[in-house]
Amino acid sequence: MSNLETQNLIDSSNHSSATTVTAFQHHPQPPPSTTSKLLRPITSLILQPLQWLKMLSSELNPSFILGIFLVYGLSQGFSASFFKVVTDYYWKDVQKVQPSKVQVFIGLYHIPWVMKPIWGLMTDVFPVMGYKRRPYFIVAGVVGVVAATMVAHGGARVGVGAALWCLIAIAGGMAMADVTIDACIARNSIEMKALAPDMQSLCGVCSSVGALVGYSTSGFFVHHLGPQIALGLLAIPAASQIFLGFVIYEKKTFNETSANKKQAIIENLGGALKGMYETIQFPQVWKPSLYMYLSLALSFSTHEGQFYWYTDPKAGPAFSQELVGMVHAIGALASIVGVLIYHKLLKDYSFRNLLFFAQLVYGLSGMLDLMFILRWNLAIGLPDYLFVVLEECVSRIVSRVRWMPMIVLSTTLCPIGIEGTFFALLMSIDSLGSLSSKWGGAVILHVFHVTRTDFANLWLVILIRNFLRIATLSFIFLVPNTDRLEPGSKSTDIETNGDNLQLLPLKERDEV
Repeated sequence: MSNLETQNLIDSSNHSSATTVTAFQHHPQPPPSTTSKLLRPITSLILQPLQWLKMLSSELNPSFILGIFLVYGLSQGFSASFFKVVTDYYWKDVQKVQPSKVQVFIGLYHIPWVMKPIWGLMTDVFPVMGYKRRPYFIVAGVVGVVAATMVAHGGARVGVGAALWCLIAIAGGMAMADVTIDACIARNSIEMKALAPDMQSLCGVCSSVGALVGYSTSGFFVHHLGPQIALGLLAIPAASQIFLGFVIYEKKTFNETSANKKQAIIENLGGALKGMYETIQFPQVWKPSLYMYLSLALSFSTHEGQFYWYTDPKAGPAFSQELVGMVHAIGALASIVGVLIYHKLLKDYSFRNLLFFAQLVYGLSGMLDLMFILRWNLAIGLPDYLFVVLEECVSRIVSRVRWMPMIVLSTTLCPIGIEGTFFALLMSIDSLGSLSSKWGGAVILHVFHVTRTDFANLWLVILIRNFLRIATLSFIFLVPNTDRLEPGSKSTDIETNGDNLQLLPLKERDEV
């Protein structure tokens, strides 16, 4: 090829390139940012929870976040939900107990939770080998593993009394682990008050996700293993608490001589009891605590009567084991939605206004149970499984939105030095309310003669329960009408002369 031809080709190529560039400039392609703008909300939605967890891990200790995952997610979430479904079938199919009696048993499960101040006092005042929290995770795990193994291994030889003690022990292991991690949460909530709602949101999400897994698998394991063997699986979450006791970060306290250690324990115990007594007397503390109890106690639990009716092949819809578990699993998803609704939309509203409307909706939503018992859903064309899913979702969302602000309020009321004990005291009020609810439900089921086979008056029991829920609104004045605890209230003056206690639960501080 000649140089002239080569030059012509080069010129032609340059001309084509210039033309292409000019054409590209006159007819630009869609900018790549258009696609990225479409993907950005999806990416942000995926990354936001991870960034949130990263922020919490950087502000708090990563092993503390692991503790929330293991205790709230695996123990409270999975174990509690799995325990609830499996024990219902255990008492109904293995031990063949009447629903009103099962309600009494369920109330007994709450006794270890009512004793939470004792577990909290132990973690605050009685360190083991210089550690206040780690040994109690280990003890809780050992108790849970032994109890779950015994009830599963005993076979048909386990009587009602022995089985009840084992189940109470399983609940006791959960309660002790819960108190111990709550002490850590309460301390961090006091030191970093701005993160208190975030910590409770993380706890709520972990609990709901764990419950989702527990409920969705419970029916499967009950169907294939039987209720008694399925209870043995609860040893796995308990074992994770033993692991947590070895890995969670905690500063070791100063080793004292035996005489000094004994004197320090006596002083700390006296200071803790005095601090609790002084703090609980303030209206800003006892009033919301009283409302917390009444809102639970007046909502009588009718769960066992409804459960027996759900699974009855003649009077009820005869739900299968898998379907019962899946309905609860969908409810756990709804609980996550409830946490997100509170965290994103409602956490800045005043406690009183939020709890008023949440309690009102809670009482009205109970009428869905009444419609279901009377089978009005069939009259409007909604099948049983669809209606019960709708009812479960509404109930779980409202329950979560109703309870989250009370937990946030409780964490900010805890004095430094006895935060584990005092938060456990406040949460034991929750457990005492639940116990009262269960036993009140047992009485009303017995009075209206709701048995394993007779459900004629179940609708009346549900109606009475709903009226009591709405009646709780008359006590809403006990809740503070603010979205946060402001400094300058009378309870900010709580002090003690003890060296280890700083009883300033309502004061905003820059340092501890």
